[in-house]
Amino acid sequence: MEHVKEIDSADTLGAAPSRLQRFSYGWRALRHRNFRLFFAGQSISLIGTWMTRVATSWLIYRLTGSALLLGLVSFAGQIPTFLLAPFAGVLVDRLNRRKMLVWTQTLAAVQSLALAGLTLAKIINVHEVLALSVMQGLINAFDMPGRQSFLIQMVEDKQDLGNAIALNSSMVNIARLIGPALAGIVIGSVGEGYCFLIDGISYLAVIASLLMMRVQVIEAKPSRASMLQQLKEGWTYVIGFPPIRTILSLFALISLMGMPFMVLMPIFAAKVLHGGPHTLGFLLGASGVGALISAISLALRRTVRGLTSMIQISAALFGVGLISFGLSRFLPLSLFLMLIVGFGMMQGMAASNTVIQTLVPEDKRGRVMSYYTMAFVGMAPFGSLLAGWLAHRFGAPHAVMITGAFCVAGSAWFTTQLKSIRKVMRPIYIELGIIRSTLEPAMEDQVGR
Repeated sequence: MEHVKEIDSADTLGAAPSRLQRFSYGWRALRHRNFRLFFAGQSISLIGTWMTRVATSWLIYRLTGSALLLGLVSFAGQIPTFLLAPFAGVLVDRLNRRKMLVWTQTLAAVQSLALAGLTLAKIINVHEVLALSVMQGLINAFDMPGRQSFLIQMVEDKQDLGNAIALNSSMVNIARLIGPALAGIVIGSVGEGYCFLIDGISYLAVIASLLMMRVQVIEAKPSRASMLQQLKEGWTYVIGFPPIRTILSLFALISLMGMPFMVLMPIFAAKVLHGGPHTLGFLLGASGVGALISAISLALRRTVRGLTSMIQISAALFGVGLISFGLSRFLPLSLFLMLIVGFGMMQGMAASNTVIQTLVPEDKRGRVMSYYTMAFVGMAPFGSLLAGWLAHRFGAPHAVMITGAFCVAGSAWFTTQLKSIRKVMRPIYIELGIIRSTLEPAMEDQVGR
């Protein structure tokens, strides 16, 4: 074990950092001006995004009272991402990523303002919500892989990339904590339409941050290959590289079976826990607290070593949390379990993103992140339909218990793959300076822990 201890010492620069040093290290990606701008703009915009998510679910449930339609609207908003994300990934590798993001954020603002106008005019119906959800899904198909791939241009030092991803996750979850709680207050006071209006206006912040950036454009290498050829090249790389293939497979399962629990939250708030929009906000806020704690813990990490184990553990924790939540009928206990669920979900998501972004070569980043988007968002529409059907057939509590069990099973399968993927990752980590080349092959199992 002396070799492993030696590596740990090197990782900590020869001395155990003080609490203050460790805290400062946790914010190191913010020393990059472009990332600071993005962080500030997105922090405002994402609060509006979470308000819209809660308001949309509550609006549909208020109009229809149907669990199945909750799943259908979520499906409509996410299926375009599943279908178009791979093609979007090719474009991300070809085009100026910042310009693409300015366009996607502008279109997203138009979509939210249209939703606000129809709702405030009291002429909104399910068909219009479905149509606007499809529009948002089309935008997300290009926005998500573009945003993930753009991180490397905002953070010039690749050693800070993992911290930037963790801080980005922290930002998402601070918004996830504030947004649903604020949405519950706004819905209860003046209705869903004002949530959509706030969201539409909030996009101005992120658009302004993108326009203010000074970005060194990474010119794409000219390629005579067609879009279909580049699409095939990206797919061949993903399925032929065991670490990314295995991580994305588990992530796709979690997205299919676990993450759609969000769709059923209005039912838990109203029928299981006998509350209203405030209860819904508290539940989603508790999940946001857990996810925020997870993201902060990742930001404080000094190395990507050990993240494969965190992917394994987080999937199991997420599944167990969902099963327990399905059994609870007591609001304080449900809120605590939502915290556990949020922690497990975010830990797996951010750890997977960090490992993939560390391993992938720059010329394939857009395409690989498009498959990450497919696994994250693209599988969710099928999961939303499945969750809606399970809740309709067996009730919401049994639905989350069934899906949670699949997450636990996925963690068990991933455990069986850890040794083989760490063996493939080891030479890449050596080349990047993450681990020492003198580490004995027999110690490979300890590398990822």
